[in-house]
Amino acid sequence: MNGIEWLIEAFECSDKATRELPALESLFTTIVSNMALRPVGNPLWHRFPSGGGVTGIWLLQESHLTVHTFPEYRSACVNIFCCRPRQPLDWLKTFEGILGATEVRVREHQRIYRRDD
Repeated sequence: MNGIEWLIEAFECSDKATRELPALESLFTTIVSNMALRPVGNPLWHRFPSGGGVTGIWLLQESHLTVHTFPEYRSACVNIFCCRPRQPLDWLKTFEGILGATEVRVREHQRIYRRDD
């Protein structure tokens, strides 16, 4: 069995969306719901002072979902790790609709749990 991990970088995001929780909570909820992920508890958020960015993590039965935002660069970095293969979302549509991103770069990495000797 193999897992999958996505590293997602969203650019030209809304300044407000990268500083405040409602958009980021919506992003997390959309990803979890549309990918049929199973959260363990609630997400944990840290807002940096003086209008800085936000860091969030949601522990999943499948592994984790994280976000780090950089309002000064109008960007957000998201990591999703699933212990079993899953179909990806339409990342551009998702990030464009929720964060206002105009460019999204996605790296997908297969996670191998066992060496083939």
